[in-house]
Amino acid sequence: MNTRLALSLAAASLWHRRRVLSLVCLTLTLSVTLLLGIQYLRTEVKQSFTSTISGTDLIIGARSGQLNLLLYTVFHLGDPTNNIRWSTFQQLKQDQRIDWLIPISLGDSYQGYRVIGTDDAFLEHFQFGRGQALQLAQGRWFEGVFDVVLGANVADEFNHRVDDRIVLSHGGGRTSFSNHDDTPFRVAGILGSTGTPVDQAVYISLAGMEAMHVGWQSGVAVPGRTLTPEQAEGREFTPTAITAAFAGLERQILTFQVQRALNQYTGEPLTAILPGVALSELWRLMSQFERALLGITGFVVIISLLGLAAVLLTLQAQRAHEIAVLRATGASPGLVALLYVIEAVFLAIVACGLALMLGAVAVSALTPWLQAAYGLQVQLRPLTTMEWGLLFSVPVAALLVALIPAFRTWWQSRSLGLGDTAES
Repeated sequence: MNTRLALSLAAASLWHRRRVLSLVCLTLTLSVTLLLGIQYLRTEVKQSFTSTISGTDLIIGARSGQLNLLLYTVFHLGDPTNNIRWSTFQQLKQDQRIDWLIPISLGDSYQGYRVIGTDDAFLEHFQFGRGQALQLAQGRWFEGVFDVVLGANVADEFNHRVDDRIVLSHGGGRTSFSNHDDTPFRVAGILGSTGTPVDQAVYISLAGMEAMHVGWQSGVAVPGRTLTPEQAEGREFTPTAITAAFAGLERQILTFQVQRALNQYTGEPLTAILPGVALSELWRLMSQFERALLGITGFVVIISLLGLAAVLLTLQAQRAHEIAVLRATGASPGLVALLYVIEAVFLAIVACGLALMLGAVAVSALTPWLQAAYGLQVQLRPLTTMEWGLLFSVPVAALLVALIPAFRTWWQSRSLGLGDTAES
């Protein structure tokens, strides 16, 4: 069997039927792009998800489930079950095993974004990704009572700049009818983009959190009892409670010991969780849905391959004369059948190549939008082993699909001669 002859005949056949087969190739290209794109996004989203917080050994909050504690402290989703007394936080700071603590106080919002009361330790110790520290893109960290630092997405959405004045709202909902109009905040700085929920929050001092709630009872401002910025200047504001705290240990080997001690703390009911363990558990819950999506996409590719087989079978009736001529000139049934296999595999390889290029263009174009809308950092990178495996499986599947018309042609062409053309 002459391989060069088979390739040249297949190339001529593909060119002759280029209009029909180009549509099949386009369908297969889009299917492979969808399959590869979903797997690519799965990998990138998982990487972005697991790198949301790093360098933090424990998250400490009121007694709660670990997923709930993770969601409202790290992802700004849901509400805390209770608070931690400020005196408890001060006792934790005296623990020699704990190197640093970041206080987190929740309860207010700005245009639907969570307001987080904290202190300088947040900028100094909070890390994301692979140990990346927070950076200020503009201005400085808050110093005054009514200074505020904006996450990158918040600043971009409302086009805020340093020295802008904003009014925060009481409560964590996207719509609030109780605003802190008497205590407007000044934008002191804007954080650089991190691709994490940090970009979608507003940061103020613990003193600022306390000052704007002076004169508020049951979520309502009492007329004449609230403070103005001028009245708040020079006063000391000490919180009575905070929502949670991020902790870094001096010796990480003591992590489980400290966690057990905090979970058994007698002063008040506390929960201490390992961020990495909680993130893994949350991802396991979410991964069922993205696996189902990948499976559905796989079926789309299979349907496209079956469409390719249907087209080849349809064209088979139109190629009766061509097959008869090949057989009359000495081509074996195996050579004739091989043409279908070569054509199908070639179309699959071309579709995979086009899918790679289309995917690269799509990633480059969608990266800014994904960053702005969802805080996902998706970047061009080499394909993983699994992604290459998915890509390689498409030509293999095309080969298997092509065996259907190839076998049928082989069976029919065994006894087919030039004189049989008219009957075909």
